[in-house]
Amino acid sequence: MLNIQFLKIILLVLASTQIIFSQKKDMSIIDFLNIPGISSVSLSPNGNKIVYILSESDWKENKQIPNLWLADLNSGISQKITFEKKGLSNPKWSPDSKWIGFTSSKEGFIDDEDDEFDSGNNQIYLLPTKIGSPKKLSNHRTGVSNIVWSNDSKYLYFLASDPKPKEQILAERDGYDVYSFDNNRTQKHLWRIDLNGNEERITDGDFSVLNYDLSDDNKKILLQKGPNPFLEFRSLSELWIMDLELSKEIKLTNNSISESSAKISPNGDKVYFVSACNEKFEEYYNRNLFEVSTDGKNTPKIISNDFGHEIYSFEFSRKKGELFILVNMGASTQLWRMDTLKRVFSQITNGNHSLTNWDYNSKSNLHVFGINTIENPGDLYLRGKTQKKITSHYDYIKMEFNLPTQKVVSWNGEDGVRVEGILYLPHNFQESKKYPLVVQTHGGPRSSDKYGFSRSPTRYNAVLTGKGYVVLQPNYRGSTGYGDAFLRDMVGSYFNQSHLDVMTGVDYLIDKGIADPNKLIKMGWSAGGHMTNKIITHTDRFKAASSGAGAVNWIGMYAQSDVRLNRSAWFGGNPWQKDAPIDVFWNNSPLKDIHKVKTPTLVLVGGNDKRVPPPQSVELFRALRSLGVKTKLLIAPGEPHGWRKLSHRLTKINSELEWFSKYALNKKYQYEKYDL
Repeated sequence: MLNIQFLKIILLVLASTQIIFSQKKDMSIIDFLNIPGISSVSLSPNGNKIVYILSESDWKENKQIPNLWLADLNSGISQKITFEKKGLSNPKWSPDSKWIGFTSSKEGFIDDEDDEFDSGNNQIYLLPTKIGSPKKLSNHRTGVSNIVWSNDSKYLYFLASDPKPKEQILAERDGYDVYSFDNNRTQKHLWRIDLNGNEERITDGDFSVLNYDLSDDNKKILLQKGPNPFLEFRSLSELWIMDLELSKEIKLTNNSISESSAKISPNGDKVYFVSACNEKFEEYYNRNLFEVSTDGKNTPKIISNDFGHEIYSFEFSRKKGELFILVNMGASTQLWRMDTLKRVFSQITNGNHSLTNWDYNSKSNLHVFGINTIENPGDLYLRGKTQKKITSHYDYIKMEFNLPTQKVVSWNGEDGVRVEGILYLPHNFQESKKYPLVVQTHGGPRSSDKYGFSRSPTRYNAVLTGKGYVVLQPNYRGSTGYGDAFLRDMVGSYFNQSHLDVMTGVDYLIDKGIADPNKLIKMGWSAGGHMTNKIITHTDRFKAASSGAGAVNWIGMYAQSDVRLNRSAWFGGNPWQKDAPIDVFWNNSPLKDIHKVKTPTLVLVGGNDKRVPPPQSVELFRALRSLGVKTKLLIAPGEPHGWRKLSHRLTKINSELEWFSKYALNKKYQYEKYDL
């Protein structure tokens, strides 16, 4: 009798639980900002474990804090193995699988996405993979970054900036803080440290090591050398081989392109790299794969020019002459296999998703990657002979929240060229109803929107659809993954067909009866902000707009930004050269036509944004205000191009939703708050 009664209780609890989980809710801003993030995924050399970073929201610290997690592939258990409040980065397995090296700073974790050469106070820590706590290994005078293990597990290589000159340090201590703009950086060089903490300098000279790779036999080091650590000079960097046996360096490249993801082949005879250029080393193309011999006796040659898709990154297979490549296919990313000898490509994965955090271990012949879908932002999967799910950090999202439907749609641009985009529909979408439409344009613009769940505070589609909006993300002309002609439409004119592609996409949704033509909203960040600024000068059809870190005056922007890569291609030169194409810069500047704007526009920018500096947003705001257009400028103090503080992200989303409600929906908006 007792057993029957106990069974009834169990059944009642299960039924109640099912009811609770069946009552899904719309995702709030707080819910959205609390979604954790997976990054820096790495397979152990023995193929038994995966280490990765999980960043979780801490509202008291006002940021997402990253910590290490370890997934045991045999038991299927994932557990947190560090408990830092300041954060960490760059976890790397030792080749013997005994240690995990990572960088961290007890004084304050620095991870500036806008400045890849700033490692702050980071030092190297070692964590034993059996039992133990992290121990500090390095005590370098400056912060360290880009750690790599030697193949014998005896050393950790790293990059570090040279210290400031003594006289500069003393002057700053005395309060003399005036600095020479664009000259206030020291060079960055390669070092190594043994497991006892003994450091050895590897490179020296008036150059910076931007990246590097070690050969499997520890006899060669691949160096990417640039004249300085500044982003705008990256195209002037070249690849060199440091031959440790012969005690000499061999220059492998001599061009004006930026080489990325460069690696030495397993047998040490070739170097492979990715670059956004064609076989003639002309820039502004989809990323291609190149190879060059390590003896320096030939020039790099393209090996993917007939592929037709863009290559993000690659790893060497255990099979000679074979590479695995991560490929941009417009609305998705997929894993492919490449035979470098026969130039044969074969697709491995497929589906309506994007792959994230890919890593491959040739010893175990295993892949690990995140699969990002509209229901899951990227839990990890292990792929060998079969494929299985490893982590479950995001399972709750599907169970607890009403999520949008996501699909790819396509339409004809104004000139007849086919354009596609990602469409998000509310979970309770009704075909007979017209919805307010939010048009989001991606950044870059060398990028493309893809299948999946975005965690970015600039693209909170799960929140928007929960409030009854339809969202369109058009992959306009200039987007990657659709071939070189599609990408290069921007060469010679930033705004050529791209803004027209956006508007024909809007018309397509109106014609389908999905979008309400009287409730159109435009938003975007970075290049998406550039597009917003252009579109509000082109049409007054949008009832509200949000311009995040967007350029408005390309003449000033060219000099103000920390990076000028690609911009000379857009405009045919620079503003200060002889016979400068000033008319092209000005004709493509939204400021030229700002007098046409009628759309109420919210403007947002980080106070420390180096990519699209605040003066661009100030120009836009003051122009709109003087013309009588409804506008507001919000500046987040200390924030770079991407806002980090949770409070700032919350303010941004609240402010945009309020702006959209007021001017597009004619409704009041209730701010969300987080109570500590």
